[in-house]
Amino acid sequence: MANLETQVLIIGGGATGTGIARDLALRGIKCILAEKDDINAGASGANHGLLHSGSRYVASDAEAAIECREEGEILKRLAPHCIDNTGGIFAAVSGDDEKYISDFPSMCQKCGISAKPIDIKEAKELEPVLSEKTIAAYLTEDASIDPFMLSLENMAQAVSLGSSYMRHAKAIEFKIENGKIKYTKLINSKTGEETKVFAEQIVNAAGAWAGEMAELASVTIPMVYSKGSLVITQKRLTKRVINRLRKASDADILVPGGAVSIFGTTSIRINTLDAIYPTVEEVDFMISEGAKMVPILETTRYIRAYAGVRPLISLGAKKGDDRSVSRGFVLLDHTENGVDNFITITGGKLTTYRLMAEKTADLVCRHLGISATCKTREEPLPSTTHGKWTEPAMTPKMWMQKQKTDDILLCECEMISKSAVDSLIESAKQSGDPALKVLGLRSRIGKGPCQGAFCSLRIAAYMYDKGELNLDSGISDIKFFLNERWRGERPLQWGTPIIQSEIAEAIHCGFLSIEL
Repeated sequence: MANLETQVLIIGGGATGTGIARDLALRGIKCILAEKDDINAGASGANHGLLHSGSRYVASDAEAAIECREEGEILKRLAPHCIDNTGGIFAAVSGDDEKYISDFPSMCQKCGISAKPIDIKEAKELEPVLSEKTIAAYLTEDASIDPFMLSLENMAQAVSLGSSYMRHAKAIEFKIENGKIKYTKLINSKTGEETKVFAEQIVNAAGAWAGEMAELASVTIPMVYSKGSLVITQKRLTKRVINRLRKASDADILVPGGAVSIFGTTSIRINTLDAIYPTVEEVDFMISEGAKMVPILETTRYIRAYAGVRPLISLGAKKGDDRSVSRGFVLLDHTENGVDNFITITGGKLTTYRLMAEKTADLVCRHLGISATCKTREEPLPSTTHGKWTEPAMTPKMWMQKQKTDDILLCECEMISKSAVDSLIESAKQSGDPALKVLGLRSRIGKGPCQGAFCSLRIAAYMYDKGELNLDSGISDIKFFLNERWRGERPLQWGTPIIQSEIAEAIHCGFLSIEL
């Protein structure tokens, strides 16, 4: 069993965990980040990609609204390469609460949030897909953010400053002596190898799994599991983020993300984290409800559905009423629970990840007796090659203009070339062996209309040529990758998606005899 030593062990590789790693590294503090799966495998990789202006929460949670407004402004200034500053429109349709509509601008004003009224004609000119039944509209400062690029860039800078991270490293035991965690035992889910990490401070940033991690230290956290499902359209439907102008509810946000749009979401209480997936019923409801605001949602083609779990802390919300649970974050010092070097950070929004990291790092420094201050509020997030390939695809014409004579396309939907795959493989090797799923998390591979039907084979073949795959490892790699994509295709089996699925089945099951 290997032994490692570090100042801080961070459990959880989402936006918050990687943000903490960067914040600490900039203060000169070395850390190890352990993630049971891979970067952004939880809620940070299963969200809208919405950089909130705060407008959505002005009625239900003014504190969270203000945090979103302040942090959104900081991120637009310091991490512009991760953000498409689209702006947003809040639109109400006939039948929506007129009192809420009339109170909206004053609620925004109290939180310092910009909400400029525009007439219906202008709103329709800006976004033609809006319903003819639109009765009110406001311009807001919402934007789209790439969560994968964000986390990869945060971790890249932390690593460049001396920290490290471990993929497939699940925390399974805390050895507690004299009111402190002496070491944390990790197990590699791929190899079964165990590692003991001796750290001065342990930070639990495991998102929805924060409660499970706390239980290892005999600490109870009142977690609420709220599942949210979303769907992805084949093409981009709007220039701006479109929000339904009503109290936060289901199926009321449309976010443009590169060449596609993401629509949702739902809020469904679940009791277990074992099976997180969208259902046909959720998809049907979202499309039907969303069409009241953007009618084209009823007829457009969808290429994928997916679901994530919001890591919320219960503050006495009624059963099933997860919209009333605060979207603010909670920072817990478990000294009061008898464990002096254990901290939990959970809740919050993707938009507030940097603030969550700052407050967590401040607490860590107090425990360590270190006076270093936060730098992430002023220092730009560097742009590196680690997050480069998560960006939406170039058009074929743009790719052809930049093409090298010895380069070829391996993923035609998202314009991912051989040289891009080379770069992705080298990036993935820094924390373990590359695999199709690993490359997919770090790029747009498999995220286009074919959902990996063609590119999975091409890239696997190329990896065999490079010696990255051997024997039957490529077959199991393809199976795992395609089964993951199928989870998102399954709730969308009507019209064109059925044809696409039949083609994929014919290729993989019929022609190649791969049983999925």
